[in-house]
Amino acid sequence: MTSESSSGTDHGATAPTGAPAVPPVRLAPWPADGAALLRSLNSPQMTAYLGGPGTEQQLTDRHRRYLDLSGPGRMYAIVLLPTGDAVGSIGFWEQARYGGPGYETGWGVLPEFQGRGIAVAAARAVIDAARAEGRHRALHAFPAVRHAASNAVCRRAGFTLRGECSVEYPKGHLRRAYDWRFDLGAAPPAPCGPADEARPV
Repeated sequence: MTSESSSGTDHGATAPTGAPAVPPVRLAPWPADGAALLRSLNSPQMTAYLGGPGTEQQLTDRHRRYLDLSGPGRMYAIVLLPTGDAVGSIGFWEQARYGGPGYETGWGVLPEFQGRGIAVAAARAVIDAARAEGRHRALHAFPAVRHAASNAVCRRAGFTLRGECSVEYPKGHLRRAYDWRFDLGAAPPAPCGPADEARPV
């Protein structure tokens, strides 16, 4: 995944008062030392639905792109509060796939931090970041059709399922994915409940 950025603002997400607990996270602009986090996210387990682990050169190139602040979008480290641990990555970038140009998002949370709602909190925070940039109306996510957990994140974060499609990622690797869309002009998503568990779409 690639991204260029124009904003240095941190974004956070917590559950509204009275809502089920969601881990508080902060989206920190991609750090200069983020290459180590990329390597941790490059395991066979983490890349099983993305064509497998990248090479060291691919990781170096990706890290360089993530630090690029010249265009629309931004890549972030997902920082868990209050510990300050960097537990994953998320971002949004400009992409013209279906129906004209818009934003696309993607994320990864380290295995030891999965199953705690962190990806949902981060997805809601990246929605706010994309809305604040104000360049496009739509934010899309394209998780693999077999990736039940990522599809559940989209659902819980308030995206609308548009159907199945083919996505090329990484380059030269076609996979079947679901196209989830969030209308950035709509109201923020409602808080998720404890019954929202990872399940196939």
